[in-house]
Amino acid sequence: MTITDLLRRTGRWCCRFRHRCGYGVHSPSDFFLITFVFYEKTPYYAFQSLHYLREDLEYLPHYREKTDRLLFRIVNYWQPASMLEIGTGSGLQTRYMAEAKRVPFITLDKGEIKPNVVKFLSGCKEVVCQNGDILQLLDVILSNASFPELIHIGHTSYYKEIFERLLPHVTERTCLIIGSPYATREKKIWWKQIINDPRTGVTFDLYDIGLVFFDKKRVKEHRIVNFF
Repeated sequence: MTITDLLRRTGRWCCRFRHRCGYGVHSPSDFFLITFVFYEKTPYYAFQSLHYLREDLEYLPHYREKTDRLLFRIVNYWQPASMLEIGTGSGLQTRYMAEAKRVPFITLDKGEIKPNVVKFLSGCKEVVCQNGDILQLLDVILSNASFPELIHIGHTSYYKEIFERLLPHVTERTCLIIGSPYATREKKIWWKQIINDPRTGVTFDLYDIGLVFFDKKRVKEHRIVNFF
């Protein structure tokens, strides 16, 4: 991380200071998610081994290690029956999520997936890598398979199109993870639209990722979390 990045993160941490540790959150389920999942400190069994494998893949699109560990904990908490990822990138976040829950997991990427990424992901037999036209691959999955309970929109520029394709299929058991919602000005504007969209339910903004839930029995709320 450069000095500039560090200063930016410090500034953002200060802006979100009052949103730390679940302060002001009255929903018991949301408070539990924030305090016992987002801020959990447990050194899970997979973290150490995956840490030493990061260096060879970090030249490809990836998140911070802290964020990858968060994804592990989210999957461990949500316990999905199946998972889908669009935008494999380095495959680091894919592996962290797959290690948390050994269930059918499809990851889609544009073009050819790098051989070292395929090798890295081969450590989890449940992960199936598909590459090519992302939107066409997604359409096939949505038409032929049961809808995954956890979806990660990762390292892809097709986030808008993907979201609209997913919406008709979501249920109250769908957990949607949106990667890097502040990556560009355009994506930031779109993320704000998702938060206010009447088709979405409770949302969480952790800056590195956004979480979207679709349980319509709950009051629509937006949670900002200081996760720096």
